[in-house]
Amino acid sequence: MRIVFAGTPEFAAQHLQALLDAGREIVAVYTQPDRPAGRGQKLAPSPVKQLALQHGIAVYQPQTLRDPAAQTELAALTPDLMVVVAYGLILPQVVLDTPRLGCINSHASLLPRWRGAAPIQRAIEAGDASSGVTVMQMEAGLDTGPMLLKVTTTITAEDTGGSLHDRLATLGSQAVVEAVTKLAAGELRGEVQDDTLATYAHKLNKDEARLDWSRPAVELERLVRAFNPWPICHSTLNGEALKVHAAQLGEGQGAPGSVLAADKSGLTVACGEGALRLTRLQLPGGKPLSFADLYNSRREQFAPGLVLGQ
Repeated sequence: MRIVFAGTPEFAAQHLQALLDAGREIVAVYTQPDRPAGRGQKLAPSPVKQLALQHGIAVYQPQTLRDPAAQTELAALTPDLMVVVAYGLILPQVVLDTPRLGCINSHASLLPRWRGAAPIQRAIEAGDASSGVTVMQMEAGLDTGPMLLKVTTTITAEDTGGSLHDRLATLGSQAVVEAVTKLAAGELRGEVQDDTLATYAHKLNKDEARLDWSRPAVELERLVRAFNPWPICHSTLNGEALKVHAAQLGEGQGAPGSVLAADKSGLTVACGEGALRLTRLQLPGGKPLSFADLYNSRREQFAPGLVLGQ
């Protein structure tokens, strides 16, 4: 089976690696154009491109697949199937119709819940009990196609956006390998999504990561976990930026944003309901540190009565 793989970030690279490990024939890889990265802002290849080049697979990086020349190029590869994982470009209908078996996509949610760009983080933020990966047949709508295969995992009270991402990348990779095997054998039937159950996982932005202390502590605790490792929740203290890498539910109540207690276990801050104990913080120019380490060296900066977010 001639497979074209389309994907960009590390999540996608893990899927490509699994297909290669399973001995699948990957005739070409599509990935986003190289982007500036790091402090030097040099052009950097995507994780998927790096992996493809290591395996001697042809790499295509069109700016858009709406371009007829790019569409002709894809058709010339005569693919049986296109596997799409976090590619980041819209696939027009003509592209979806090009492979003999169409295009399948690995999406990091239990569809139809959390269609869209940031399903992993939104599931944690909303307090969902479980997440997973859905392999679906692609159609023109955003994550709307018939579902071919689903795998589920429990979201734990310790899960972060990063830990759930890594688990779903592994589960999704296995699911795609299984789906390709079953598709080749004609054993997969698509289940139509119930659009009335659909929710949208809007793209993350840094503004959302600013902690609004008037909200309940339970919501903020989930937000801190969801937005780690990016974009990282933040506030201000004594006029300086303060990044919050980890937090737990604390005890006490008071004016939202006010410091209720500071000791080696954390910095306890009052919220609209309840309190949040900040356990891992990053000050400007510093590294992320446990609050115990910060408290030992800068105790006076964290006195009770101070207010965050002013």
